[in-house]
Amino acid sequence: MSSPRRTPLHHVHEALGATFTEFAGWQMPLRYSGDTAEHNAVRTAAGLFDLTHMGEIRISGPQAAEALDYALVANASAITPGRARYTMICNAAGGVLDDLIVYRLGEQEFLVVANAANAAVVSAELAERVSGFDAQHEDVSDDYALIAVQGPNAVAILAPLTDTDLSGVKYYAGYRAQVAGKDVLLARTGYTGEDGFELFTAPGDAEAVWQALTESGAEHGLQPTGLSCRDTLRLEAGMPLYGNELSADLTPYHANLGRVVKLDKPGDFVGKEALAAAAEKPTERTLVGLSTDQRRAPRHGYRVLDADGAEIGVVTSGAPSPTLGHPIGMAYVDRDHGEPGTELQVDIRGKAVPAKVVALPFYRRNA
Repeated sequence: MSSPRRTPLHHVHEALGATFTEFAGWQMPLRYSGDTAEHNAVRTAAGLFDLTHMGEIRISGPQAAEALDYALVANASAITPGRARYTMICNAAGGVLDDLIVYRLGEQEFLVVANAANAAVVSAELAERVSGFDAQHEDVSDDYALIAVQGPNAVAILAPLTDTDLSGVKYYAGYRAQVAGKDVLLARTGYTGEDGFELFTAPGDAEAVWQALTESGAEHGLQPTGLSCRDTLRLEAGMPLYGNELSADLTPYHANLGRVVKLDKPGDFVGKEALAAAAEKPTERTLVGLSTDQRRAPRHGYRVLDADGAEIGVVTSGAPSPTLGHPIGMAYVDRDHGEPGTELQVDIRGKAVPAKVVALPFYRRNA
């Protein structure tokens, strides 16, 4: 069995005292100072993440847009250069193979960013799906390191390091730029519920960019942050995680993300027939937020019960919320139990713990 891959910043994380975990074939920093401290830093100041494990696929050529229109549920042709879109790649039955961000870098060039655990599957699927078009597929994951600075102070930290006017960089935009004198793709995207930026750099430039951000962020409360707090941040923001809220057995409509499916775009696309049918018929179960004032948190796989103790769902994600001060979770429950305010229970190690359905997201940043 091969050893997990290390990012170009591995020795930097070691020097910072990181605890590591193996994830999707990579050795990644799980935490540094502690989960709660890192989580709160992102909410109140800023956090610095190494996300090099994510996958990147370039689709280019005269029919790149049409190829992605067919391959994904998004209308890629409608993305203007310099902008990005959250979307999904589905199978023929409408099940989600992964959720993605697609950046349009030019009229004939797109960058598709996939989750680390699904990067190989997504790359292979895209290669097959674009093969009938005048478009080229290239897995460029090894060409990039990925650094994210997330939090209310992200602009103040990044601004001194780039000539790009950050006030003009909209949410879900991505431009070629320079940061700390290094060429990057500068994107205003993230997975924390906060404002922030993701910087795609050459692997050899990653350390210089990381150190420049660290120095600029010293007066703004910037902390190195690991995968553990990224999970609680995205949970508070109601953002789905593949393998928890999304899977090949569920359509986007199960997760209340039908808005990403562009059924009215020109031409056919993979999964269109199944997704059109799913759009017409409400799913039996729906994704909801759960809140409890008890000490123990609902966790992935725990059973959700109605007031009488009958099983009506399953928890997909759960944790104590550092921001809210009590445990929260997301769960798939029978649709007739999905209205906010509904009193339910979660089976936590054999004990039925009271929980209430609440609207997602749990946390929304101040604009």
